[in-house]
Amino acid sequence: MSRVTDVIKHLIILNVILYLAPKFLDFDLQNLFALHFPESEEFGYWQFITHMFMHSQLSFMHILFNMYGLWAFGTPLEQMWGKSKFIFFYFSAGLGAGLIYTAVNYYQFNNAFEQLASAGVSVIDIQQLLHSGSYNTQILEYISETDLAEFYAVYNTPAFGASGAVYGILVAFGIAYPNAKLTIMFLPFSIAAKYFIPLMIASDLFFGLTKYSIGNIAHFAHIGGAMIGFIIAWYWKQTQFKQYN
Repeated sequence: MSRVTDVIKHLIILNVILYLAPKFLDFDLQNLFALHFPESEEFGYWQFITHMFMHSQLSFMHILFNMYGLWAFGTPLEQMWGKSKFIFFYFSAGLGAGLIYTAVNYYQFNNAFEQLASAGVSVIDIQQLLHSGSYNTQILEYISETDLAEFYAVYNTPAFGASGAVYGILVAFGIAYPNAKLTIMFLPFSIAAKYFIPLMIASDLFFGLTKYSIGNIAHFAHIGGAMIGFIIAWYWKQTQFKQYN
């Protein structure tokens, strides 16, 4: 078992502290630090970073899997890159995940908003829907109930978790160690990283673009973290042996 490197150790400790803190504090830390939709009154720019340190209070597996991924795939990267580069990479992937996730939500939200507005639904009625969830059933003449529920959820559901940054780490690990064998739970065989990681990203893209997603998973945050992770890791790999005068 690999030792826990310094940056990963401190990241895990910070995540665990912030996971436990709401259980003992009479303060809604989750709401303050989770990433809200930019049009929401709860939104703050700091949330693009702080959402990475929030995890579901309803499922211990959320933080467990994220911290395991951080340790298992991040350890060899920190050992290879060093502390400073790993910190830059981790926060860049997490920030990219938040930005891309928000951009996709903004696109979906604006499409639904314009659809309602062009049908003559007043801004007051739209705001009432967004803030209370109640609406005049006549709205369903212009937009499906499924799309209406998604419109409401985009506005009111904050995103949180380290998984966007961890997906960036996964991609970087796959670039650095493409032939590493990964053992997946419940499977009797191992899969090379160069096959398994693209499969994970493809599944997120599929579930993000369709209505078949199971659970409240921010698939486009995963994709965003993976994209930024790929760009940085690929660039570093291409330039690591170049000499500069």
